[in-house]
Amino acid sequence: MKTLLVTGGAGFIGSCFVLQRIAAGDKVINLDKLTYSGNLMNLKDVESNPNYVFIHGDIGDEKLLRKVLPEYQPDAVVNFAAESHVDRSIVDPDSFVRTNVMGTSILLRCVKDWWNTLEAEKKSAFRFHHISTDEVFGTLSMTDPAFTEETKFAPNSPYSASKASSDHFVRAFHETYGLPTVITNCSNNYGPRQFPEKLIPLMTLNAIQGKPLPIYGSGENIRDWLHVEDHCEAIYDVLTRGRVGETYNVGGRSERNNITIVTKICEILDELRPRKDGKSYKEQITHVADRLGHDLRYAIDCSKIERELGWTPKHKFEDGLRETIEWYLNNSEWVESIQTGEYKNWLKTNYGSRNELS
Repeated sequence: MKTLLVTGGAGFIGSCFVLQRIAAGDKVINLDKLTYSGNLMNLKDVESNPNYVFIHGDIGDEKLLRKVLPEYQPDAVVNFAAESHVDRSIVDPDSFVRTNVMGTSILLRCVKDWWNTLEAEKKSAFRFHHISTDEVFGTLSMTDPAFTEETKFAPNSPYSASKASSDHFVRAFHETYGLPTVITNCSNNYGPRQFPEKLIPLMTLNAIQGKPLPIYGSGENIRDWLHVEDHCEAIYDVLTRGRVGETYNVGGRSERNNITIVTKICEILDELRPRKDGKSYKEQITHVADRLGHDLRYAIDCSKIERELGWTPKHKFEDGLRETIEWYLNNSEWVESIQTGEYKNWLKTNYGSRNELS
């Protein structure tokens, strides 16, 4: 049994990782600030498990970190804590700097200081795993090869710039202080419990609530889609068997453009929960003014993790998408708890001023 300090463990990807590790018999200390996208309902299945501890706190709280680390003596720190939505970063870039850059730096410094107090064997076995994104690499044309671990950073949004900075800090703490770190850069995640500001849950819930399905521009922007469960298995493989100081790309090998995704969501909903008027949900698709600096295409070459660790994505996208939609349809209590006033205000802020394209 390992003891893992997981930061941001109440969020979408973090909660999936926590659930997987508790099921495997590990002990998890979940440190989460519980901002708008953190939801303890994601973890209700383990809240009474003796191997699970929740701490309400911020990775930027140095005093708290210097208490938690020696108290729980983790074998690893897995850092999911981040502001992660591009549109929000365009509206409020400073909050992304505070959490993703300053917060990660403070976390690294506190972990490094505590790590230096450990005995040699435990010090050698310790790992700091930082979860990052493919967006740090910028954008690709339709014909460019996929991102590799050697692709230079070229972030195009405040979000991706803040994540690129945090990646650099993690690498610097390894190179300067010898802290045993690993980094993973993942493609677009999907699956159950994702906060509904992201494409798949937003379109699913808007559709069944009779609202427009807003697609930026022509909808031709392409992403590589990775099921969250596959991603979390990759994270654990890198954490336990990855080479110290290395970065691993994690992708789903499932490139799709946005209009294709939304159209498929409509087709699945037409089957699973038909509109009362008999029409297709596709009639709710609305093209709106594009996002500022919208990257055209992301694609991940994940051959390194496949070659070195034997990891491959298990979910076929079409099957995973259907299962995800079914989860949202069958978990109305979770959905209602998420769609609070803050969430409604955000939708109004982000989409209310966008002109519909003719």
